[in-house]
Amino acid sequence: MSSTRRWCHGPAHRIARVYRSAPIVRSVAPGTRPSTPDARSAAPGSRWSVRAVRAVRSVRTVRSVRTVRSVRSVRTAVAATALLALAVTACDGGVHGRPGGFGLRDPYFPKAGNGGYDVGHYGLTLAYDPGRTRLTGTAVITARATEDLSAFDLDLKGLRVTSVAVEGRGARFQRAGQELTVRPHDELRRGETFEVTVRYSGTPQTLTDPDRSEEGWLRTADGALALGEPVGAMAWFPVNDHPSDKAAYDVAITVPQGLQAVSNGELSDETTTAGRTTFRWHTAEPMASYLATLAIGHYEITRSTLPGHLPSYVAVDPVQAAASRPVLARLPEIMRWAQDSFGPYPFSSTGAIVDRPEDVGYALETQNRPVFPGAPDVPTLVHELAHQWYGDSVTPENWRDMWLNEGFATYAEWLWDEDHDGPTAQQAFDALYRSDDADLWAFAPARPTDAAHISDRPVYDRGAMVLHRIRRTVGDDLFHDILQGWAAAHRHGTAGTADFTAYVEKKAPDKDFTGIWRDWLYGDGKPPQP
Repeated sequence: MSSTRRWCHGPAHRIARVYRSAPIVRSVAPGTRPSTPDARSAAPGSRWSVRAVRAVRSVRTVRSVRTVRSVRSVRTAVAATALLALAVTACDGGVHGRPGGFGLRDPYFPKAGNGGYDVGHYGLTLAYDPGRTRLTGTAVITARATEDLSAFDLDLKGLRVTSVAVEGRGARFQRAGQELTVRPHDELRRGETFEVTVRYSGTPQTLTDPDRSEEGWLRTADGALALGEPVGAMAWFPVNDHPSDKAAYDVAITVPQGLQAVSNGELSDETTTAGRTTFRWHTAEPMASYLATLAIGHYEITRSTLPGHLPSYVAVDPVQAAASRPVLARLPEIMRWAQDSFGPYPFSSTGAIVDRPEDVGYALETQNRPVFPGAPDVPTLVHELAHQWYGDSVTPENWRDMWLNEGFATYAEWLWDEDHDGPTAQQAFDALYRSDDADLWAFAPARPTDAAHISDRPVYDRGAMVLHRIRRTVGDDLFHDILQGWAAAHRHGTAGTADFTAYVEKKAPDKDFTGIWRDWLYGDGKPPQP
């Protein structure tokens, strides 16, 4: 990368030029005459120029050489220095930024995300050709600098960047691994809102997680499916790819006529021109990048309005339509139950995307409409819809806090069963406690051993067991308040495990949770019989 120096050709440059061309006055010892030849003896090209001789002659007319030196030399130097400093300050606005740095030092994904700014909005204009597997994109990212910045990073894996602009002016950039480093023409002040435009294209990559699951851009039988947990969003757009930085989204995706393109939020427009169809999706509520999705292919689309005037948009691969219909018909019932249990729904629409099992190997709580690998069963639908409160609206600060997503969603399954003539939550807890499955007790839910295990059983089942221990301690009524209050307190925000334990202790100040935190949340191995 070239130097970070900013070149200024305004007042500072002119003052510096004038100051450098000013006559040179040598220091002269008091009581001595300057040992200077007169103009006649100053040879052309010699050390003493005509200008210097003239300057010395003017000095001779002054009574005191010391006075001349102090008045003329010092005054001139000070004045010129002051003017130069003032002009330089005016030139760079007083901003002396530094690079924002790559990676937010997440305990499991240290390279994910970037420092120095907070994104408020992503505007993505995309075109995808399934036949050529080629994606063309323009990302317009609106962000706010959280410190003075001379450069900043975005996450982008693969794809060729053709140009970058900041505030409409071309910016220098370089690539290194997943890092796209941008050096704007003008440094950015702390608190300044700025706009970055990145143009890119290529064949998006499928990424493999530490647990060997696939994410990023998944090719399907008739199109593609973009999934991002934990760090797959960077496979299809430049992004601050960490759950701590949530933003609104607008996605315009153009595909060959006859295909559908489904994303998060609400479909605001659909137009077809010259054999290509553009779908425009708007997500107003803040969304973590790992929850962004894009499904391209043939889908049967069902639009409806649920109780409370909640729009629903469901997209099902035709191969899965018949098997999915009975379960998805219960979507209104499940949403009504979830709002009774967890509080007001935090988003402006709901729905689902059902693809083929061979195209995607897992369900994911993508915001507004979860993705399913084939027809879901009721527990899985309940689980992923519960994530809209716990995981999507209240998002973990970092990937160590994954149990706040999965523990709550798993406990939602227990509550659903309990409320619908199935096993009680206590029976589910007891069955797990009696289990001899070593994987269940392999590590504490709040302390996965590494990135490959953030989706293992302790995060899901032991996370739910932590919640049940809280319920047994505070009673059903207060526990219900905790479930709803936690979702409300951090609605559309991020929170960590320490935030949750502090919240529970505040809600029940007369209860002792020491043993629950020590043995069930943070403790290794199987806790003592409760």
